[in-house]
Amino acid sequence: MTKLTKEQGVFPQNMEAIPAEYRQERFEQHHYLINGELRLWTGPFQEVFSPICFSGADGPKQVAIGAFPLLGETESLAALTAAVAAYDHGRGLWPTMTVAERIDRVQRFTLRMRGDRDTIVRLMMWEIGKTLSDAQKEFDRTIAYIDDTIDALKDLDRISSRFTIAEGILGQIRRAPLGVTLCLGPFNYPLNETFTTLIPALIMGNTAIFKPPRHGVLLFGPLLAAFRDCFPPGVVNAIFGAGRTIIPPLMASGQIDAFAFIGTSGAADTLQKIHPRPHRLRLVLGLEAKNPAIVLADADLDLAVRECVSGALSFNGQRCTALKILFVQRAVAADFVARLAAAVTNLRCDLPWEKGAAITPLPEEGKAAALTALIADALSGGAQVVNPEGGAVHGTLFTPAVIYPVSAGMRLYTEEQFGPIVPVVPFDDMEEVVRYITASDYGQQVSLFGRDPAQLAELIDPLVNQVCRVNINSQCQRGPDVFPFTGRKDSAVGTLSVSDALRAFSIRSLVAARDIEDNREIIRDIVQERRSKFLSTDFIL
Repeated sequence: MTKLTKEQGVFPQNMEAIPAEYRQERFEQHHYLINGELRLWTGPFQEVFSPICFSGADGPKQVAIGAFPLLGETESLAALTAAVAAYDHGRGLWPTMTVAERIDRVQRFTLRMRGDRDTIVRLMMWEIGKTLSDAQKEFDRTIAYIDDTIDALKDLDRISSRFTIAEGILGQIRRAPLGVTLCLGPFNYPLNETFTTLIPALIMGNTAIFKPPRHGVLLFGPLLAAFRDCFPPGVVNAIFGAGRTIIPPLMASGQIDAFAFIGTSGAADTLQKIHPRPHRLRLVLGLEAKNPAIVLADADLDLAVRECVSGALSFNGQRCTALKILFVQRAVAADFVARLAAAVTNLRCDLPWEKGAAITPLPEEGKAAALTALIADALSGGAQVVNPEGGAVHGTLFTPAVIYPVSAGMRLYTEEQFGPIVPVVPFDDMEEVVRYITASDYGQQVSLFGRDPAQLAELIDPLVNQVCRVNINSQCQRGPDVFPFTGRKDSAVGTLSVSDALRAFSIRSLVAARDIEDNREIIRDIVQERRSKFLSTDFIL
């Protein structure tokens, strides 16, 4: 276990002090992708500073590891022009390809992507501070997600390959693309959550523009050539820069047909309002959450502590699915908090590639100060930091803090901390917790810890009408990816999962005719002679 003090931290003095396989050479992204061209940028660049610091006489300082283009409105609108032209009102090459042809292009891209695994994993560690094992898991899970998406689309297309006859009407129902999609992913899962919207959008026949998150930009650089080579010009366009500069012009154009965004509700609302044709804009939004855990008096406390530590502090608590507040029945609160504090104290604060590292440097500028302010507010209201060194700051490292007892009126009670702070609230009456969840602005998930089936069932029934997933004796989480992932209230718009995402980025369309012999003969000729790619009985194996 690493202790953080002002005198001794975990940061190395220089790159040479880091094992050779984990060193990061400066990575400058000089190109952006528009209309199938890797265009060289000669304008201003944004310097990228890693959350990893080098120690020195003046304290730890973040390491500059590269730079990316700061594109402007001109380049942003050029990407839009390319995407609109490639879609061409649904007549472009990509939207009129067969499903099998689009699957083949995505598979080619995945094969190329696999070859960049080590580079992308290393950049992920250096850009956002994700541990080596978690960065590897994110890459591998993304590949698995693409493979599962392909399989799900095959199943969907097989079902659509038949004709339906009802009330004297003969028809075939298939899913068709929406148009131009704008995809904006988050920094905490920059690769996976960008691709969980981008890949389904593409494979359903949409064209796309994507901008990497503010933290986690460089790791997309190795993939640009693969996008260029595997998709027709204009189908995938990658732009870089300040979101406030290059995204509003896209939305204001009215030519974005689907908006996939994972971030804050405030940012989503602002961008959505810019669009002049809101009724034609399909929204797929993953937003904030303040997921609670409810620990009942009869819970297995060892299990509850283990799940709550992982649920609250995996990747420093920087997950929308993280447990952001723990409600513990007062009869076991003292015992639970003591065990929780001991478990958190045993977490290792270290560099991402170090074995056993659980807490790593934070990538967001000013995050440690914001977390410190949240703790100070709780302390002023009568709470305490119950684990040794909790809340200590050393450069970009923030020691996780267990705060108890948290109560209404404290910022931690309602605000999403999105960092390594674990607020614990004691309660007596179960109705207190149900009222809290009902009044919350968020409604993603909840975790219940207990053993009494009757008591758990009594909680499940009201809670499924407040959140979209109730986890029993386990932490909140997104996966498995075949399960729906969504939220109520301000937590989400639309549903993501392998199959739901395919539906989110498409719409049901059909060809229909009266079931008479002349029409049957026309349709038979179209199908048998393969005159249409939509009207078809082809079965993908």
